[in-house]
Amino acid sequence: MITPFIELKGITKYFSRVIANKDISLSIGKGEVLALLGENGAGKSTIMKVLYGLYHAEEGDIFINGEKTTISSPKDAINLGIGMIQQHFSLVPRHTVTENIILGNQSGILNNTVLSRQVRNLAETYGFDIDPDSFIMDLSVGLQQKTEILKALYQEAELLIMDEPTAVLTPQEADNLMAFIRAFVERGNSVVFISHKMKEVMKVADRVIVMRSGRILGNLRKGETTEKELSALMVGKELPFLENRRRPVSEIGIEIKRLSVLSTQGHVALENVSFSIGKGEIFGIAGVSGNGQQELGDGIGGLLPLKSGDILLDGKSIKNLSAKERIAAGVGYVHADRLTAGLVLEMSLSENLFLKNSFDPEWANYIFINRKKLNGYADKAIDDYSIKTSGNVELVKALSGGNQQKVVVAREVNIGRKVIIFDQPTRGLDLGAIDYVHKTILAERDKGKCVLLISTELSEIFALSDRIGVLYSGRLLRIIDREDADIEMIGMLMAGYEPQEGYTDES
Repeated sequence: MITPFIELKGITKYFSRVIANKDISLSIGKGEVLALLGENGAGKSTIMKVLYGLYHAEEGDIFINGEKTTISSPKDAINLGIGMIQQHFSLVPRHTVTENIILGNQSGILNNTVLSRQVRNLAETYGFDIDPDSFIMDLSVGLQQKTEILKALYQEAELLIMDEPTAVLTPQEADNLMAFIRAFVERGNSVVFISHKMKEVMKVADRVIVMRSGRILGNLRKGETTEKELSALMVGKELPFLENRRRPVSEIGIEIKRLSVLSTQGHVALENVSFSIGKGEIFGIAGVSGNGQQELGDGIGGLLPLKSGDILLDGKSIKNLSAKERIAAGVGYVHADRLTAGLVLEMSLSENLFLKNSFDPEWANYIFINRKKLNGYADKAIDDYSIKTSGNVELVKALSGGNQQKVVVAREVNIGRKVIIFDQPTRGLDLGAIDYVHKTILAERDKGKCVLLISTELSEIFALSDRIGVLYSGRLLRIIDREDADIEMIGMLMAGYEPQEGYTDES
């Protein structure tokens, strides 16, 4: 029997009294891509951080090439040939690619010319088109990720652990990453690919381990399983097919005209953006994170000042209305950051449900809150949205991420009588919660509301949108009917490649 390159036996990890991993045993062979598949919070990243020395397990053992090994720190892991590319890069923006790669690996008097040549040769070996002398702050997210990979390769890693590596990449960059992974393992190396994206796992993996609630539910060869089986293992049930039938739109509900928005730092983050949304339509905004999506939502919602342009709701300008007045006008906003901009964690569920319209006389007995009415409303929301809670007085900080998001969605759907902005509505949620939020978005569209869906998840944009706009560097490059859109076209636009023909602009 072939000895695995790496083997974990009976790993158990707790955070306080919460079980993150329970009795995890798995192996990684040489020349293999092992996918760790599971919902957020399933324990995928935790078990790999134990292997990389970032966490220390309460129980269990690690074996490298059959020998029991102690990994007390990332330095130990690196010396054993283990590298980890985490979701949040650990690069110094004002240093060059070469300087970041050698950081911590070289000492004494350095010959920058020789080191730069070494990095260039290493990049060319793996087909990475990257300038070793470029500053990190000037690079795209995709090139920054390549720098992280090159850093691990420079350290002679034989195993690369990649934690949600495509989360910030365009489709083309993701394809390039997949090609690198296959080339890397063909040299006898190994990759652990951590993801919750089924299609990526099926595309790149040799073997798939499914995790749920800190435990392993399945260990399957890719060729012996299906997406349907893996989904059922991930969530404990089969999710029903999401039906999205487009409705005819005859009337414009909200119109954005040449909108420019200033960021919190005072620079123009959104420039001259124009589009309209019909009543009963979902308008999707695609783009790599940080290209003006949040500023678009905040500008329409009244949280950021407009530099220029106009916002028409039912033909009337609301650009000079305050955020409170826009709420009263029927604009709901599910913010991308539910913890800091969507909820007050120390308040109860019922209090969070009326936070943004507490000024409404519906909730008041003279100057006092009508607690009976509010709690009745909260109980109905708990029932309607299947919020798992001990009751309406429970503090929202005690709820899971998915249930916290359901509280935000419930409130904003009630506020958004005419328009609802959903910005990254399923970020950090498990498949069951994602399915519920998606069905809610479609249901609100079918009630005749205008829905603006902002998401970095292209699968979400394609599944829900009627029309798709692509934001790049604060500009709306193109508007495409969903039926005419394809992944390659959207991906090119997300990377900033503007089409030469067929350009559509509603300005």
